[in-house]
Formats: sequence, C-alpha cells, structure tokens
Amino acid sequence: MCSTNNSRTSYTFNDIAQNTKKGLARFPSSNYEVAEDYAKNNAHAILLRSHKLQESEIDISVRAIARCGAGTNNVPVARMTELGIPVFNTPGANANAVKELVLCGLFLGSRRLVDGINHMKKLGEEGLQKERVEKDKAMFGGREIMGKTLAIIGMGHIGAATAREASALGMETVGYDPGLSIESALKLPRQIQIMDSISSAVAKADYISLNIPYIKGEGGTHGIIGKDVISHMKDDAVLLNFARGELVDSEAMKEFLDRGNGRYISDFPDDLLWDHKNSIILPHLGASTEEAEETAAAMAADTIQSYLEHGTIQNSVNFPSAALPERQKGSIRITVVNKNVPGMLAFVSDVFAKHNINILQQINTSRGDVAYNVIDIDPVVSGGDADINLKDLQKELTLHEGVLSSRLLFGMAGAGYARNIDGDYFV
Repeated sequence: MCSTNNSRTSYTFNDIAQNTKKGLARFPSSNYEVAEDYAKNNAHAILLRSHKLQESEIDISVRAIARCGAGTNNVPVARMTELGIPVFNTPGANANAVKELVLCGLFLGSRRLVDGINHMKKLGEEGLQKERVEKDKAMFGGREIMGKTLAIIGMGHIGAATAREASALGMETVGYDPGLSIESALKLPRQIQIMDSISSAVAKADYISLNIPYIKGEGGTHGIIGKDVISHMKDDAVLLNFARGELVDSEAMKEFLDRGNGRYISDFPDDLLWDHKNSIILPHLGASTEEAEETAAAMAADTIQSYLEHGTIQNSVNFPSAALPERQKGSIRITVVNKNVPGMLAFVSDVFAKHNINILQQINTSRGDVAYNVIDIDPVVSGGDADINLKDLQKELTLHEGVLSSRLLFGMAGAGYARNIDGDYFV
C-alpha cells in the first residue's frame, strides 16, 4: 500500500512507465499511483515485460502480477499460485507485431537478402560496388512465396493472423493445433487445410511458422521440432521460429541445415545456429514495436484494474476466470483465495450463515490447486439492524486452514487485503 493510504500502487519493471505512457495512463491518478521505485512502495500490483522476477522482489502487499506479453517464463508462476497471487498476461496484444516479423521472415528465407547486404558492404569498402552490382546478383538468387505452402503450427492470435496474411499473398496454408478454439478457427482463411499432426503439416510445407507456447516437463513442447518432425520436412523448407528458441532441437536443426538448402529464421539466440550460413538469428524483436508495447501495457492495466476493483479474473495463467455482475449499491464484495481442497466452499458459506449475513450473489471457480470465490453480501445482518464487523469477519475467513488470502472491495481504495501466512494474519 502506498504511503498516502488512499490509493492503489502499481510497480513497473523494464521502464514500462517511460515506454508505454498511454497504456499506463489507463490507471486513473485519483485512485492509482504508478511507481518506479519499488523499494519505497508497498505495491499492490506488479507490471513487467522481460524482467526476470524473483520471489524476493514480491512484497507481501502484492495482490497481482501482470506480464505485458504472452509468455510468463520470467515469472515464478507456480510459486505465485502457492501464495494465492494471480498472474496475468496479455494474449493477442503483440499479435500484429509478431505476425509482421513472421512475414518479414518469409521474405528473408526466400531471398538471401542478408548475405546480399553484407556482400555489398564489403564491395563498398573495396570500391567495387558499382562494378560488381550486376555481376554478383546471381550469387543471391531466391524464390517467390506466391503459390508456396506455409504450415502454421499453433493457430492462436498470431497463427491465425499469419494464416490470413499468407493467404492474401497467394500462399497455400495448412495448419496444426490440437487446442484450436472456436474463436481462432473463425479467424482462419477458408482455404486452410487442418492437419492431424505436426509431421503431416510440415511434410507439405515450403515454409513453417511456429506459434506455440514453450512448456517444460513431460508432455511439454521442449524440443518438439526434433529429428522426427524434421525428417518429414522438405530439404529446402524454411523454419520460422518467433515463438520460443527451446521449441527447436538445435542439433537436429543443424544437421538439417548442413545437408540441404533449408533455412532457419528466428529471433531467439542459439549457440549452435547463430553463425550457420543457412540461418538468420535476429534480436528478440517480436513484440518490440511502439504499438505492441502500448497495447500490452493498456491490456495489462485494464486487467489489473478490473481485478483490484471488482475481483474479476481474465487472462490469468494460473487462476480460473471469474466475473460477477456489478455489485448492488450498498453491498459489500469479498473475495477469497484458497487451496482447492474439499470443504472450503462449505466453510465460506457457513461463516456468513453463522453471522446471519445474506449472500446476494457469488461465484466459486477452481483451476488446478487453487480456488477463487467472489461473494456479494448484504451489509445489514438478517433479522436486525446491527452492522457487520468486517474486520472480525475477514479475519475469521482468512485464518481458516487452506485459505490463502481475502479482500474486501468496499470503502477506501487499496485497503481490505489480508493474507494467511503459515497461520499468521497479515492485513
């Protein structure tokens, strides 16, 4: 909580405040303070882009964390779940920026543009550029993308947008995504052919675009583009990886590049492929546009604001989605985060019943090991005019075994947050 005790404080890493002023301006200054000096503020929320967040940087007052981007590998998500802190991302905010970089990769993989640029610089240093400009062009011949086939692995925001643009450029498209949503499917070009495996998708492709998340562990996506998948690729296929470097088995890809005329284009560093003649490794530029940064910051700000003010959860990577209609005038909204174990919902309901408190509306949802409750109550005790002692009620709710935290969304902005830390009460 900030020192004035009448507003909510959001802390930003990665110079988000400077780079995305329009996005962060969505926090009204009357209720929010956007701070850059974390040491001097007990933040209610953290917004970050690429900073690798450590648990030691997360103050006990933090209610939520938002990543201005899709991936959350730089946030200790599992630990935040254990602590009852939702982690949000901004899916789709950088989709257009990444899509445009994928299209750029298509052209980089079709013509040896980078080699040609470097060659002309060398000739310029030797004073031979005018003499050789026509003679040497045959060294950098290429092919056109019209009529070629693009395989899209993962058809979410970025994949669907890439499919539409590729189709508009005259390319054939095939795709694979076992988790394809109805929303994304409706955004795909009508001509796209949906395949039943990655191998079957790449077998037909002249170009392959990876647009899937990186997931560690058994059944994850680490090295998913390995020897088996690569063995189905055409010898001159171009692999575009603007998703995550770890998705590709570098050794298998190097063998592929060594034996043919295939190409690898990526904006992730790679110790084996960075200087290969058939690869182009760029800085991580996918979301590095002014527009994408502004959109992501605005989306993160809206998500954090909705959670802090209304208890609404959307675009969380570790909490269930939850939203109640706007609370009735004069009612009090309470949120409870607890471990997803039997008996918790009954306990919460019993506490209100014991104190003759009428529940006006509520929602209980769960995801994995965590459950989330949003409850609107009538502030007048049933059968009388006595006021509710909110402090005592919140303490009773929060200190129950299995409850991680609670919030009262009523009264002073930023107040009303409590945590159960190994049986000790923090408020």
